[in-house]
Amino acid sequence: MRDHAETVAVITGGSQGLGLAIAERLLAEGCGRMILAGRGVAKGEAVAAQLRAGGADVRFLPADMGRPDEAIALIDRAASRFGRVTALVNAAAATDRGSILDTTPEAWDNLMAVNARGPFFALQRFAQLAAQHGHPAQAVNILSMVVHCGQSFLAPYSASKAALANVTRNAAQALRGHRIRVNAINCGWMDTPGEDETQRKYHGATDGWLAAAEAAQPMGMLVKPAHVAGLASFMLSPASGVMTGAVVDFDQNVSGAYPE
Repeated sequence: MRDHAETVAVITGGSQGLGLAIAERLLAEGCGRMILAGRGVAKGEAVAAQLRAGGADVRFLPADMGRPDEAIALIDRAASRFGRVTALVNAAAATDRGSILDTTPEAWDNLMAVNARGPFFALQRFAQLAAQHGHPAQAVNILSMVVHCGQSFLAPYSASKAALANVTRNAAQALRGHRIRVNAINCGWMDTPGEDETQRKYHGATDGWLAAAEAAQPMGMLVKPAHVAGLASFMLSPASGVMTGAVVDFDQNVSGAYPE
């Protein structure tokens, strides 16, 4: 398939996990120009070099999404390199823990900065440039099923993702006249390197935690990045037509359902 032959993409958090899976899917479907962004420079540059082996122009740019100036500069630098940016994926996120009883103002501010404020200003600059140059564009915000509530230890994380869900819908409404589409995916519990790190850091997990977790799931697995990447690619492609403002649950557990 060549659905992304004309796509020029920026993917935050693109050097591992879901961001990387989306990058690989876009490249497989014809995308030839791409920026991966994140804070780990050595890792990001190594991943970009690997992806360039397929012939596409893939570059890594360092960016801290907790800083609006860096989020905005990321889009400007990508547009400067490629002439324009037609696809944005906000996949970078912080996942620090905290409940209503113990979250500090500093932890709240950090999660809101990385998970909501940075993506907002990246999306803003992306939309400004697309509207200025008069070309269609598509964005996908990576959210979480926690937007519906979330575990008690994910209070500020849940709030930050819920904020980005509203940004998705509000931006979609505001930008549709410019042919700029904005959609989002609420991901369920996902099998990623970041989740492995989180389970070990916060929940005392040891080797074998993934197999045990998957055995307890209705479909015998956690959400896989490659599966979500297919939906993200569709949302970013012409195949999704006029679809905008959609926030899609991607999980095996149905929000609002109760035990039978």
